[in-house]
Amino acid sequence: MNRVLKDGAAVPLFFAQTLIASLRDVGYNTTTSALCEHVDNAIQADADEVRVYFRQAGKQGDAVIDAAVYDNGRGMAPNVLKVATSFGGSMNFNNRSGIGRFGMGMKTAALSMSPTMELFSWQEPNAFYNMTLDVDAIGKERANAVELPDPTLMNDLPDEIADFFIKPMGFPTSAAEQDLFVGRGDDINERLGQSGTIVYMPACDRLTYAKARTLVEHAVKEMSRVYRRAIADGLRLYINNRRVEAFDPTYSMASARHAKMIDVETKTSRLLFAKTIEVPIREHSHKKEKIIIRLYRLPIEEWSTLSRKCLRNDLQVFNGLTVSMLRNDREVFAGAMTELTTRHAVTHWYRIQIDFPGSLDEAFGVAANKQGVRPKGYVKDAIKLAIGEDLTTLNEEIKRYQGAQASARNSAQPSASEAKATDADQHQAKPLQLTAEEEAELEGNLRVLAVALRRDGESDDEAFERIKESKYLIEFKHDEYWPFYHIEHRFGRVILTLNTAHPFFEKLYEPLRKLAAGGAFGEEDDGIEAPKTEGQDGPLVALELLLLSLARTQSQIAVSNEDAKKTLETLRREWSEAYRVQLTA
Repeated sequence: MNRVLKDGAAVPLFFAQTLIASLRDVGYNTTTSALCEHVDNAIQADADEVRVYFRQAGKQGDAVIDAAVYDNGRGMAPNVLKVATSFGGSMNFNNRSGIGRFGMGMKTAALSMSPTMELFSWQEPNAFYNMTLDVDAIGKERANAVELPDPTLMNDLPDEIADFFIKPMGFPTSAAEQDLFVGRGDDINERLGQSGTIVYMPACDRLTYAKARTLVEHAVKEMSRVYRRAIADGLRLYINNRRVEAFDPTYSMASARHAKMIDVETKTSRLLFAKTIEVPIREHSHKKEKIIIRLYRLPIEEWSTLSRKCLRNDLQVFNGLTVSMLRNDREVFAGAMTELTTRHAVTHWYRIQIDFPGSLDEAFGVAANKQGVRPKGYVKDAIKLAIGEDLTTLNEEIKRYQGAQASARNSAQPSASEAKATDADQHQAKPLQLTAEEEAELEGNLRVLAVALRRDGESDDEAFERIKESKYLIEFKHDEYWPFYHIEHRFGRVILTLNTAHPFFEKLYEPLRKLAAGGAFGEEDDGIEAPKTEGQDGPLVALELLLLSLARTQSQIAVSNEDAKKTLETLRREWSEAYRVQLTA
């Protein structure tokens, strides 16, 4: 650089030393994201077996980790291998139909992990061609334009490469868990077969994690999802000699890992619809391409009976993978997209999957390294227009179920607040009154009331005993047009009905309910009713007593004063609406 500035020499378009050093800093979010570039290339080369390796030597603190990716694809001829090693060299440049596109991923991904990339590729047995990119070696060159040498022919792989295939990895710790590439007594060259490619990254100095174990676990978690369709179609993907099973965040694939983890009748989600819409390839462009939007509903009714560990850790229902986007069958995004859905816990119980072709890369904001998407505003508007009403309906359906679950707590037993209010009623200045007619027919009336207010899991007799012993009853209803509470006074019982469709339920009541069940404010709600563990004086009990005392007072006043009854009804409705506006504005 200094010589060019001083002597006024010709300036190349690229300064090799600084370019290759800078490319080490191309942003990959994780080591797994970088390795996915090599798996993409393998799939593009028609491989049906891909193996990813992390080999750790030395103890923690001084550990050295080598990484490698093998595939049995069609391999590369020497001249193609040489071009592929160059930056921008690609046989698939700007090909929108496959996974790769720009001819940069293999090199930038490898060098983002290690200062050296070694390539081995072959198209006939025992004829391995090798190319090497070494950042340090290029940095020592004085020439600004660096030409690549011809590939080196080898009859056998170097021992450090062959060891990946014949020796167990340090993790998994049990060799029995590992399906080695080469069995005992087998010939490695024969197993490598007619064609294939190996990308080797020795002495990695830029990894997401410092241990091979953590790198393996993260790679399994991500790649099982990213390549789920390729795995379902027959791709054998191994990470440290353990075969990867497909993980489907939509839970629609019967062959995916989740279906083997649960012992319930319904093992997959239900497809509600698949809509095809057209999206301009660029804003204001007349040329359009089709995308497919699928909406899946998870079986909340049946899966709610599973343990929290199973739902959270094994099935990963609450990991926020509400929206999944796939470009040419390869996932490029999985996560929350609240501008399309909502922030409520209902989103745990449905999934949106969007398939789009590579010709819509600009519209969906796909980066060259395929890490995430940034859909343009007009794309999101088109998606919302296509599915907005369906999502609203589904959101309300799931909210109604969650509200019913909340009301079904401790079936056949009064809640803590119902029991406490009943016990305290003897100390009230004005007791709850029954008319003479109600007193005479009390048992029959209570049996009729019990049938109307019977909770899920209760028998008619159990409901009758609960209502007979309790003067205060809390019920739940889901109605968009109701105030947040409703009050009735029947047969000496104060009935408080809470509206699960009002923001009060989502913003205040449910967080307190979750806190009472052992959660905490600010922790993301999973929408599952937990067993009640609160004592007699928890914040949920205090809130319910506040509302029960309001219900008692209002019902007492309204019983003897028709004008007051109308005034209180107006107050209830206007207070509820004012509260709704304040909570949602």
